[in-house]
Amino acid sequence: MSIQDDLTGKRCKPCEGGVPPLDAEQTAELMKALDPGWQLAADGKSINRSFEFSSYARTIGFVNALAWVAESEDHHPDLIVQYGKVVCAWATHAIDGLSENDFICAAKTDRLVDG
Repeated sequence: MSIQDDLTGKRCKPCEGGVPPLDAEQTAELMKALDPGWQLAADGKSINRSFEFSSYARTIGFVNALAWVAESEDHHPDLIVQYGKVVCAWATHAIDGLSENDFICAAKTDRLVDG
């Protein structure tokens, strides 16, 4: 089983703060499980990826599918939605950094477009 399969098989855990964000080593290891299009923000507090689509309808279809994932996991991304493009950023705001939840949801986001 790959690290990505492991992540997509997990569920997000509630996070209301009080736990430390992932450190640089943990983050680097989890980044390996994601599509190479994901980028770590310069401050290390979020990950983001741009997705491109051939039409507005496909763009909104992706956004709707992503919203379903976010609601199912009770973990929600920041989105920028444009014609033919979505920028998705995952972060755990309650801890001002990254948690495993962000990587679980990013892996599930990858599955929406990568198969």
